Amino acid sequence: MNKRDFPKIHFYDQDFVDIYDKTWTWLSNFWVNAKTFENDPEGYFVYRKPENPDENFTPVIDQFESIFSSFFLVYSNRNFPANQNLDYFYSKQEDNGAIRWKYNLKTGEVITTPDNPEGIGLPLFAWAEFNLYHKSANKRRIKEIMPVLQKYMEWVDNTYKQPNGLYSPPMTSSTMFNAPRRDCYYPVDFNSAMAINCAHMSALGDILNDKELSFQYKRAYFSLKTRINNFMWDSSTGFYHDLNKEEERLPQKTIAGFWPLLAEIPNADKADALIDHLSNPTTFGTDHPFPTLSADSPDFREDGEGFNGSVYPAFNFMIIKGLEKYQRYDLARECSIRHLYFILEGLQPADGKKGDMYEAYKPCKEGKAVLSSDPEYPRVRYLHTVGLSTIALMIENVIGLSISLPRKTVDWIIPNLEIMGIEKLSLKRNLITILSNKTVRGWEIQMESEKLYYFTINILNQKKKTLPIPSGKCSMLIDKL
Repeated sequence: MNKRDFPKIHFYDQDFVDIYDKTWTWLSNFWVNAKTFENDPEGYFVYRKPENPDENFTPVIDQFESIFSSFFLVYSNRNFPANQNLDYFYSKQEDNGAIRWKYNLKTGEVITTPDNPEGIGLPLFAWAEFNLYHKSANKRRIKEIMPVLQKYMEWVDNTYKQPNGLYSPPMTSSTMFNAPRRDCYYPVDFNSAMAINCAHMSALGDILNDKELSFQYKRAYFSLKTRINNFMWDSSTGFYHDLNKEEERLPQKTIAGFWPLLAEIPNADKADALIDHLSNPTTFGTDHPFPTLSADSPDFREDGEGFNGSVYPAFNFMIIKGLEKYQRYDLARECSIRHLYFILEGLQPADGKKGDMYEAYKPCKEGKAVLSSDPEYPRVRYLHTVGLSTIALMIENVIGLSISLPRKTVDWIIPNLEIMGIEKLSLKRNLITILSNKTVRGWEIQMESEKLYYFTINILNQKKKTLPIPSGKCSMLIDKL
């Protein structure tokens, strides 16, 4: 492990701070050297059982895990390389542009299944790269990987795009292995993910100042957006649905129907109807937000049963980032906190039994989810996606910080005044500290930085101000803003 410390967080609930710290501590056990398979922080981030790991285990590098985990690894102060797994996938690109969803790290061979023979995963590389760029400001990387991403998008188009402009991949490409999505031919999640990727390919083209590239993918994005709204939106349910081969909407409401939020596909009215489901206890507003299947479905199970109702941190992250697109910061924060309390309960059960962090949780009560056909389910200490909750949501939605290195900006959305903040977060070669404290002079924000940046503070949606923060220490009184 490098000697750089992880950024420290401050929050009034010490349990949240502890679970954040514990995630960083545990992470080092999941980095594996591709040749020796020993722990190596410069290796690859792969899952292995935390207790009694089998020495003969097959190290699997997974596209879904690798893309999503990059969103919290960017906060490791470079102790863990957030791009390492992504670069492995790019190195495996085939002549036709294909990048498969899983590889055996030991042999380098593709892992496929009968229901997904081409090994297609959710196409979200550009989304991850756009986020990496804003946390690293590495424009050269964008230039180097752009040909890989373009070739990959061409492969997806050539393999799965249908004459109607929608995509028809295997339903399991989204990882929702046992979801009740019978007859699904055009999955709403995959099509929305393609729209997300096209939007971010266009944004990466803008970063490179390549107008032709930007326009090409912007046009593809708007084409998909129109089709998803026309075919998949149902005004009577206020929801986006999968389609069968005849382009008819299927009845089930699954968590896949929220991907259009992240793709900014619904207009304001559609978004309001869709977001209402997140607070509706009869659909997706269960005690532990958010179940992977609507609670009014006949297939919904309170024990989870895989994708028949379990709560998966990666899908919660997707929804909460979608809520941000529509400025629903209060709901995003409230649901993040509720979700974290359930993760915390799973780690420290009230009955005193040994707990941990899990791949999936029950939607209506505390505890890990159940899958009757698999006693190994859910995976224990599954940090590849739980870290999204305990680190990324903690920094971005509970504390409320949004950071862009190329823009030299830090936005802080504070829904209510509390003692909280972050200390010694590394932004390239600049360590920053931002803390709010109650002092004798009132609420004060204390800041420390090695370089100038621009700080936008938004308090309770009542006060919003952008200020240049000089190098060194400074503070501001909220009452004087």
